[in-house]
Amino acid sequence: MTTYHIRKLQTIDAQTLQQLLKQQTVTLIDVREPSEYAGEHIPNATLMSLSKFDPRKVPQTQDTQVVLYCRSGNRSTMAAQKLFDAGFTEVTHLNGGMTAWKAAGYPTKISQNAPISLIRQVQIVAGSLVVTGTVLGAFVSPWFLILSGFVGSGLMFAGITDTCALGMLLAKLPYNQRSSA
Repeated sequence: MTTYHIRKLQTIDAQTLQQLLKQQTVTLIDVREPSEYAGEHIPNATLMSLSKFDPRKVPQTQDTQVVLYCRSGNRSTMAAQKLFDAGFTEVTHLNGGMTAWKAAGYPTKISQNAPISLIRQVQIVAGSLVVTGTVLGAFVSPWFLILSGFVGSGLMFAGITDTCALGMLLAKLPYNQRSSA
């Protein structure tokens, strides 16, 4: 007889998560990058960023349920797949991520000493590249306009797929690796 384990991603809303946190029946894992976690996170969450996610380090106990979250739910879904691949049969994530948690009015832990958010870093770098490409295209060679088009295409791709290559690259910089809570 063959036993099949059903692998299903469970989704909970912010209200349910808040109740589970009050009952202390959840292990909450933030899969965002260290700089995002350092800037703001849900109290009592443990950082296990997706870029370094190791399913072997996720605690498994009978008494608590593991719940993953990120900014919007995209990265927590990817982390859940890594847990499934490692043999987990049930994984839960916060529907809507940190955005839904804050929209529901629940508290977050904020650090004023954290680096600026990755999204702002992406905006600064992408904006600088577009301006540079446009200025060089106008005054040096029209070929430099390709830079502006390339950055614009990258931003469109990031918006459509909810993944940002520039953000992932910036997340690897040393000042974005601090996770001081």
